[in-house]
Amino acid sequence: MKRYEYKVIPAPQKGVKAKGVKTAEGRFAVSVEQLLNQMGQDGWEYQRAELLPSEERSGLTGSTTNWRNVLVFRRVVEEEVDASWVGAVPEMDDTPLAQPIPGPEEVQAPKPIAAEADEPPLSLKRSDDAVDENGPSKT
Repeated sequence: MKRYEYKVIPAPQKGVKAKGVKTAEGRFAVSVEQLLNQMGQDGWEYQRAELLPSEERSGLTGSTTNWRNVLVFRRVVEEEVDASWVGAVPEMDDTPLAQPIPGPEEVQAPKPIAAEADEPPLSLKRSDDAVDENGPSKT
């Protein structure tokens, strides 16, 4: 399915001078032609011209309705998607996406940090803040 984005711009109000064009209608046509070609080069496809009302303030408390001419363009945002792919499950090879988590029998305990041979392990060391059976140590 194709998806589009739209762009609406004001239509030209005055014609532009061009070689060989003498009338006001011809000059106006040249200005519209130049605008359409410029938008086409940017990838926009012309759709239509619209005459739309625009309510604008007039004075301190009033409002008036002005009619504006606009040009509507569109361009494709996404390319067409084949209907056979919608809802289809992609094919996968036999390569596992993740490695299995090892069980407790497969996990090896980390090796202890090398310490001096005559020093007891940290869990058996006595700290200065430790309390022995006679009460807290006094230093």
